[in-house]
Amino acid sequence: MKSKTVKIDALARVEGEGGLTVKIAGGNVTDVKFTLYEPPRFFEAFLRGRLYAEAPDITARICGICPVAYQMSSVHAMEHAFGVTVDGPLRALRRLLYCGEWIESHALHVYLLHAPDFLGYEDALRMAKDHGPVVRQALTLKKIGNDIVTLIGGREIHPINVRVGGFYRLPTKQELQGLVERLKWAVDASLQMVTFTAQLPFPDFERDYEFVSLRHEKEYPFNEGRIVSNKGLNITVPEYEQFFTEEHVAHSTALHSVIRDRGPYLVGPLARFNLNFDLLTPTAQEAARAAGVVRGVRNPFKSIIVRSVETLYACEEALRIIKAYEPPERPFVDIEPRVGVGYGATEAPRGMLYHRYTLNDAGLIQDAKIVPPTSQNQKTIEQDLREFVPPRIALSPKKLTWQCEQAVRNYDPCISCSTHFLRLQFDR
Repeated sequence: MKSKTVKIDALARVEGEGGLTVKIAGGNVTDVKFTLYEPPRFFEAFLRGRLYAEAPDITARICGICPVAYQMSSVHAMEHAFGVTVDGPLRALRRLLYCGEWIESHALHVYLLHAPDFLGYEDALRMAKDHGPVVRQALTLKKIGNDIVTLIGGREIHPINVRVGGFYRLPTKQELQGLVERLKWAVDASLQMVTFTAQLPFPDFERDYEFVSLRHEKEYPFNEGRIVSNKGLNITVPEYEQFFTEEHVAHSTALHSVIRDRGPYLVGPLARFNLNFDLLTPTAQEAARAAGVVRGVRNPFKSIIVRSVETLYACEEALRIIKAYEPPERPFVDIEPRVGVGYGATEAPRGMLYHRYTLNDAGLIQDAKIVPPTSQNQKTIEQDLREFVPPRIALSPKKLTWQCEQAVRNYDPCISCSTHFLRLQFDR
């Protein structure tokens, strides 16, 4: 068989600027490069010298789709450094804010970015011509998530109401009650979302991943927990860098993450689901089983079902929090800066997000380290393609390219925000 190269200069329907090259010779995949060529943004560098209180607003600008994740990881790290614990209604409001982000992000990915792959459409606009009600439901669901973020966070993109120790302003019970009927609709819509995704055609593909996520003893993980895996890892967040390391690769402006002495791993919905299935609501568990996904699912293409199950969970969790909410006396707890190192990890829609800050006695940031989910998944994405492509080499160039893109979009890679069209090059 002649050698050939699948080269995708710009991946469509992902957040940011990335490409893909797969080289094939003699029926084997000889090289895979998931190339992130968006210019480095140097957030870790320009956090240095900034006051700890600025970190939530600065890190939120890293992503327009998942700013809450960056804010939550940063505030948890700062509070860890200063020996502060935020609990009660303030902690619950943080979970509610995270619910909003999961709902809007998952609805965007499932319906508008990934479903077109399974149904054979170039994009959601073309899909809408034949599936108008589905797309309208997606937009309504996403709007509900955005409105939760707006109410708790102050605005829907890059929220401004989050601070170390809590919030600047608290929502009233009446304001939260205004979301209840819409969230009840969202629960029903999410159930339909699970049914819709379960009926999509899935390639026959599984791998023996090491799944990594947070694990909390009492709740499906958003903000807190230990870092665990299905292969024996069970550590505290401050131990992260003892077990994980980053490697520079020439073809990417993002670092590749690996578990020391073990290699690539997978973070995100599939990892959370497999490691925390028992902590989903009974309704979400039942919906997952009916959709044919249970703990142990290893087909990355079925992550679209898992995202739908997580959306259902987030809607139910939001309703639970609103029902139990009693405003605290103050919107935040007091912070007293001190010398220290703080660690934080939360579960962004795309997977675990790690922050570490070194601070001086004035609360100024001396050093910062941020490890996003996509950089943790890069190496696993490349490994997927090494195994996914060989049985499909005989496909036409167009179909093989399409399926390679779809395999990357399983991870909803968040490079930033991009919906531009593909430029393809095929070398035989």
